[in-house]
Order: sequence, then structure tokens, then C-alpha cells
Amino acid sequence: MNIEEAVKLLKTSKYTIAFTGAGISVESGIPPFRGEGGLWNKYDPNILDLQTYHSNPSKSWPVIKELFFDFFGEAHANKAHYSLAELERNGLLKSIITQNIDSLHQEAGSKTVFEYHGNCRQLVCFECGNVEQVTNKVLTETPPKCNKCGGLLKPDFIFFGEGIPENAYEKSLEAARNCEVMLVIGTTGEIVPASTLPYMAKEMGAKIIEINTNESAYTNTITDVFLQGKATEVMTKIIDQMLL
Repeated sequence: MNIEEAVKLLKTSKYTIAFTGAGISVESGIPPFRGEGGLWNKYDPNILDLQTYHSNPSKSWPVIKELFFDFFGEAHANKAHYSLAELERNGLLKSIITQNIDSLHQEAGSKTVFEYHGNCRQLVCFECGNVEQVTNKVLTETPPKCNKCGGLLKPDFIFFGEGIPENAYEKSLEAARNCEVMLVIGTTGEIVPASTLPYMAKEMGAKIIEINTNESAYTNTITDVFLQGKATEVMTKIIDQMLL
């Protein structure tokens, strides 16, 4: 594991960003959606089809609530999340692009987080566009209804059939184009269009530091430094050397 080489790149970079996926949150108790132990091996992905939810929310909502609010709500930020927040506080990390919807980066203290797939903190009304914060009261309704118009609320993360949130999309593109180093953490590189961002960064001249337990689509194509291991352990070693 070439921690020294990664640290050298990070110390000399004037514009470093992180690109995170499910792997960074696995150690917080949140399983990935795909692969071994993935949620889609146990649950039907169709619950997150936009048309299915809109037409039959009473069937989809109890599963969505269990998965994304009851289960995710018990998870907390881990050392990898806190390490990224520490880098940001010290001016060594400009932003985080995350594919995750768990808000654990914010819990750890990160300020500039572009949530590529949305988040679990809010619900949005199909009818009037009203945005409501997730509360126990809202979650007890089956399905949840808008306080303003009584319309159906959906979680503010993207379902199958929805586009990437415009602001997160634009900010992520800008960060990927401008960075000198991209820290890729806990992602297989298989989910399009998010997976294209490291390739874009590489094309613009960025160095790619990858932290994954296993090789990904990036490892033997664009990765400059591959640090194989758990995100918490690798990021702790990086922080120890970065902040000497």
C-alpha cells in the first residue's frame, strides 16, 4: 500500500476532491445495494421505480421506510467520513461528490457535499413541489402526505426513471473538471452517469487515488495510486501523515 505516494500527491495538490460510494458507509453498518450482501438481493428494486411508487405508494412506502429511514437512521459516520471532514477543515479538500444518500458526510462535519443521488433528509411533494424535512410524524403516514396540498410525498433521492438533481450535477461536473487530485473511495465505478466523473477528471489531467477493498472499473484503467483496504483504515493512515 503506497500511502507515501498518495500523501505526496495530496500535499502538492491545490484542488483535491473526493468521490465516494457505498463502500465508505459499509463500515457504518449500511450494506451496498449491489454485489455480495447487497440490498437488492433481499428487496425488489422495483420499489424505487418512480411510476410504481406514484401508482401504488401504499405498497412501496413501507419497504422504503424500513430501508431508508428506519435502517439508515441507525447508522452513524465513521472514521473515513471524519477524515474527509478533517481534510476539508484544514483546507486540503475542496468538496465531496457522493453517490450516497445517507448524509453521513454532513454528520461528520463536511460542509461542501454534492449529493449526486439526493438524500434521505427531505421529502418532496409530487403535486406542488413542497419540500418537507423528515420527521417522525411524516414517517408514520402510509404513504406520507404533503402538509400544504395533501399530495403524495416522495423521498428526495432519485428513483429509477429520474434524472440527477441539476445543482448537484453541475457542481460535480465543475469539481471533476477542475481538480488536480480525486480521491475515489468505496465505489465500483459501475453506476452511470456518476461513474463517468473520475474518467472526466483524469482526462482533464487529475491524478486518481483509489481506496477500495477490491479492484474496481477504475483500478487498471485510470487509477494512479491504488490503496487496497477498508476506507476507515486507509483514511486514518493518510490523515496521520497529512497532518503531522
